[in-house]
Amino acid sequence: MSRFEKVLTRINAAASRPGRSDADIKLLAVSKKQSLEKIRALVEAGQTRFGESYVDEALGKIDALSSARLEWHFIGPVQSNKTRALAERFDWVQSVDRAKIVRRLNEQRPAEMAPLNVLIQVNPDGESQKAGCDPDRIEELAAMIDAAPRLTLRGLMAIPAPRRDPAAQDAVFAGLRDLFEALAGKRSGVDTFSAGMSADLEAAIANGSTMVRVGTDLFGPRPNGSAHVQ
Repeated sequence: MSRFEKVLTRINAAASRPGRSDADIKLLAVSKKQSLEKIRALVEAGQTRFGESYVDEALGKIDALSSARLEWHFIGPVQSNKTRALAERFDWVQSVDRAKIVRRLNEQRPAEMAPLNVLIQVNPDGESQKAGCDPDRIEELAAMIDAAPRLTLRGLMAIPAPRRDPAAQDAVFAGLRDLFEALAGKRSGVDTFSAGMSADLEAAIANGSTMVRVGTDLFGPRPNGSAHVQ
């Protein structure tokens, strides 16, 4: 069984436990620092959604794979000087966490393109080294995005701190689910709760995640140094 098939099997099993359908959970392949050869192999296996964290690296891959009609998500911290590339070249930005980024993405998204899909990244643990807004700022940012004609708010993204205690891990995902449901309850277009990675996708899916972000379990260990885009 391939890595891809194993990950899909995990998603299916995790969805079945709470009675969910695996069709309701999207797999985002985290392809940062992975070669075009490995990405192409996943595309041939049927994967269409890819997540990148470094803008310059991602642009080379987007160009090289343009004929494949893939969906590109930016999932890394957003730097102000990179927002134009995000607005012009990506389909989704999952890591919107402050007003300045909302304004720049909206101003820089080309009018001839469909509105940019965005997620608000929330930092549930208040970790200073991680991007993401405080939970009590979600509604403020959501209102800004609602008023931005070149953006479409689709939901929330989060990267909770790892927890060894399964009950504690479950509790943090349950809290994030509540934040997502509160946001979705006010907006018909909010449909995406991006949470869960290789180590914790089961807990995330049990608590309503609609998109899991998986890298190493799909591609194997990342190579040392910069990524190859040949």
